[in-house]
Amino acid sequence: MIKVSNLFKTYSSNRVLKGISLEVKKGEIVAIVGPSGAGKTTLLQILGTLDQPDDQIATEILINDIAVHELKDSALAAFRNKEIGFVFQFHQLLPELTALENVMLPRFISGISKTDAMEKAKTILSELGLSHRFNHHPNQLSGGEQQRVAVARALINDPSIILADEPSGNLDSENAQFLHSLFLKLRDKYEQTFVIVTHNDDLAEMVDRKLSMRDGQFQ
Repeated sequence: MIKVSNLFKTYSSNRVLKGISLEVKKGEIVAIVGPSGAGKTTLLQILGTLDQPDDQIATEILINDIAVHELKDSALAAFRNKEIGFVFQFHQLLPELTALENVMLPRFISGISKTDAMEKAKTILSELGLSHRFNHHPNQLSGGEQQRVAVARALINDPSIILADEPSGNLDSENAQFLHSLFLKLRDKYEQTFVIVTHNDDLAEMVDRKLSMRDGQFQ
């Protein structure tokens, strides 16, 4: 599913990632833990094709057997939209759009009709217990509801991989526990692969595998 070899990343003169290698199986949930500045978010951004690694001869990033580090901009954007869903700590919902419209947006970008996008968004939001919130804007939702909308948005294009960066970092303990259980249920239902950066010990202990990073390397 995911295979990364010899991954380096340097910003100015600061080498953030130092030869990372990683394999994640289909349907596996992996948590990446470690102190701030360890390189966890940088690794997640590169896995999500939002950033590029340093140009090294032996560097390789394979997702679903596709060498994503070799894709050009338009092909990379299309791949990202179809195959990767993102969940962030601060939701990243567009305030001018309703919950339903926020979830529909990636479907629009991929060229799907409004009718199809709306029906799919309604189905996912309903599965996440938000059928009564379709027409509410983000500022009308609780933090837990906003994060469930963000999860629905990540799922709308049936991606094979979900990348989550501190997804419960801005939630109270009850909503955090709900979200953690939701990830497990989604994996079991859709067989999606999850890579989650987290400081939450409870989440890290629930997943299939926990990896610890420090100073740009796995420990």
